[in-house]
Amino acid sequence: MTAASASAVCVLGGGLMGLAVAHQLARRGQSVSVISRRRSEAAGFVAAGMLAPHAEGLSGKLLELGQASLERIPRWVAQIEGDSGLGCGLRTSGIVVPFRTATERDLYPTASLGQTLDRTGLEREIPDLGPEWSTGLLFEQDGQIDNRRQLMRALERACVSLGVHFMEGAEVLGLEKDAAGQLSGIHLRSAEGEQQQLSCRQAVLCSGAWSQQLVPQLPVFPVKGQMLSLQGPREALKRVIFGPGTYLVPREDGLIVVGATSERGAGFAEGLTPDGQKQLQTGIASLLPIAANWPPMERWWGFRPCTPDEGPLLGPGPLPGLWLACGHHRNGVLLAAITAELTAGGVMKKAPNAAEEALLEAFRWDRFEN
Repeated sequence: MTAASASAVCVLGGGLMGLAVAHQLARRGQSVSVISRRRSEAAGFVAAGMLAPHAEGLSGKLLELGQASLERIPRWVAQIEGDSGLGCGLRTSGIVVPFRTATERDLYPTASLGQTLDRTGLEREIPDLGPEWSTGLLFEQDGQIDNRRQLMRALERACVSLGVHFMEGAEVLGLEKDAAGQLSGIHLRSAEGEQQQLSCRQAVLCSGAWSQQLVPQLPVFPVKGQMLSLQGPREALKRVIFGPGTYLVPREDGLIVVGATSERGAGFAEGLTPDGQKQLQTGIASLLPIAANWPPMERWWGFRPCTPDEGPLLGPGPLPGLWLACGHHRNGVLLAAITAELTAGGVMKKAPNAAEEALLEAFRWDRFEN
């Protein structure tokens, strides 16, 4: 076997979660190698970047995990910006969730955590909101980050500055174990097409929607999402609008990110579809009719890594030496900070506190078997 570094932790996947974990490990002095097949296909490059545990209506342990991550994000972003010298585009813009009726609003799982808005209040927050929305909730504590254009680049730069080793274009084909059943190596195909055996005693699985292809026991499957962006006037929309089936996320320069379809039966089928794009246009016309006339800038798609309860898989995996940081569904950007912290702590054998231990227990990979 080849050894990139005798004590290096191998991070399997170079998307948002892989970079976030690699960055935190490197900050703690750990030698890290990131193995990535094609970083451009990672969900972190295609997500809208909402930081919205309350606006998304999360509940139970997933809400608790989201709130814990949201609390950590300012410090996490400051670390990335300090290590990279680049901005991440963090904005506490607040998020408005509109409803057609007060009954729908009051039944929302996080209704008690937001500010209630009548139609006048909605118009004050979003002057051009469509006429069908009579009431809403404002979650000022939620926000956004420009993951697509800023955060991912800053994380890459931060990792490089801390000496993280990248194997780009390499595809992990399998995990090797020794006679005791412990992870001992990684079987991969290099960018040049050569098959190699890499010695590795600790690895972190950050392969997103593709995680089950490496570890069949993991209940992770793809949910395709199509998105687009519009160029609006600067400051035309100050709050994120989180509507049913469609959301609009305004960046500082006037770009509006619009998402996202949720196609559970699409598998890994690439490409845009007329039905998906029509759904987004219908959502724009309903939520912000004026935006239907703004010029489209980009259209793209990606694959969310989903689990049966839409919560992530965290902590030790089914193979000793393998750690899990996957299955975050639509909350990967929100949960990156806490995932990176908990995972790095686990790899470095730092004992979690009681709250962290409870979260790790709640998101064990084998929780669906109980």
